[in-house]
Amino acid sequence: MSKIILITGATSGIGKASAEVFAKKGYDLIITGRRQKKLNDLSYKLAKKYAVKTLPLCFDIRILKEVKKATQKIKGKWKNIDILLNNAGLAKGFHEIHEGVIEDWDIMIDTNLKGLLYMTRMIAPSMVKKKKGHIINIASVAGKEVYPKGNVYCATKFAVDALTKAMRIDLHKYGLKVSQVAPGHVEQTEFSLVRFNGDEDKSKIYQDFKPVNSKDIAKIVYFIASQPKHVNIQDILVMGTQQASSNFINRSGR
Repeated sequence: MSKIILITGATSGIGKASAEVFAKKGYDLIITGRRQKKLNDLSYKLAKKYAVKTLPLCFDIRILKEVKKATQKIKGKWKNIDILLNNAGLAKGFHEIHEGVIEDWDIMIDTNLKGLLYMTRMIAPSMVKKKKGHIINIASVAGKEVYPKGNVYCATKFAVDALTKAMRIDLHKYGLKVSQVAPGHVEQTEFSLVRFNGDEDKSKIYQDFKPVNSKDIAKIVYFIASQPKHVNIQDILVMGTQQASSNFINRSGR
């Protein structure tokens, strides 16, 4: 029987790249996101290319009612989820704290923190029941150190870092693994475009250095997931060679 991975935020970036990597490795996929056409297109593409089964679920991870309704559609063999990849997340706005847009704060908190909690609460009980499963959270270097104008985004990712540790303590006695990947700058995503509200000029932040890309992170996620039963890689912090930390980047060119 094929293993099953549920990936949130699968319509772009790290989520989409991860869906491709796991499909190539023979995993059946439950992919979620807010854009139905993109979900359907990805579902069709991966099923046809890799001969795997796919279940697309379109909903907003921020809205508990939608999360409950969508996860209730996971029935039959699909309930036997081996891996939950809590990938959905975003940064919205780039302001000093006294000029922050409160609506942006709510979006980040609801997506990065509450959305992760909602999905974990819906999926983890079945893993506990069978005493088998792996939860992998996409965290960030922003959850390890803060940077100017990153205030609320950093706060949400510090929370993901803390939650990952706390979830591991709660769940290890049931045989579950809990891990996270904390990337620095990642290209081939919509991260900067979303942060700057669709401003393509402002979103071009990688022209003078080469960061890691979404496929690099997806391969790391698979590496974590493919370890033997007795091995749990708890945390991987990864950045491009030109990025030493959140605040130190060699921008001398790609």
